Amino acid sequence: MAGKVSLFLAVSALLFWSFQGSEFSLGQFWRGIPQLFHFFGRMTPPDWSVWDVLLTSAVETLQTTIAGTFLGALFAYPLGVLAASNWTPVWVHLPIKAFMAFVRSIPLLLLALLFVSAVGLGPFPGVLALAVHSVGVLGRFVAEEIEATDQKPLLALQGTGASSLQIIQHGLIPQVLPQMVAHLAIRFEMNLRDSTILGLVGAGGLGFYVFLYVKQFQWQKSGVLVLAIIALVFAGEFAAWQVRKRLI
Repeated sequence: MAGKVSLFLAVSALLFWSFQGSEFSLGQFWRGIPQLFHFFGRMTPPDWSVWDVLLTSAVETLQTTIAGTFLGALFAYPLGVLAASNWTPVWVHLPIKAFMAFVRSIPLLLLALLFVSAVGLGPFPGVLALAVHSVGVLGRFVAEEIEATDQKPLLALQGTGASSLQIIQHGLIPQVLPQMVAHLAIRFEMNLRDSTILGLVGAGGLGFYVFLYVKQFQWQKSGVLVLAIIALVFAGEFAAWQVRKRLI
């Protein structure tokens, strides 16, 4: 009982410290609500004269997301297998886990800025940023799924004299494939949402034109693109949900 009380007091103190340090204020938020309506009010009525820009940038955002997610998965899956502690020795999986943790620790916008400075403006640095970040995230998910697998089918196959490739094909993949595809669908959804803001640092797509029109105070044009971002993200979430529903 004393331990639970101590834990409750510690968590309460941590929350109080966090809210105080972050200057959280319900009163200030309440007073700022009219400004939120004013901000979005400047985007109405939408200026549909940017229809061609909307279509081009939406397609670019989708292409960036698909390419970045595919490249990330292409490297994440083999790295995830090597990072599984029940599949590789410690001198293999520990450095790979550390590498993936390092990749995950870099903010996505910072990755985009690095690649923009390396390869220039456009969707290409966005693809690279999404791919690198996806390697760290998907690789961790794959490693955790493999570490949680039932070892009995793998040991049974090993006892029959099956090769490592046959054990992976017939014992490991059937156990982890549904979750791996589900994680890939979730990552695609997240990348689609993230790719819309990579344009803020010059990585192309819808976000680039939203930022451009906002800087030019063309709020009604930016409003059209914001609606497109919302529609695209909802479509991506629906597609990812359909995939997860069929696999899990």
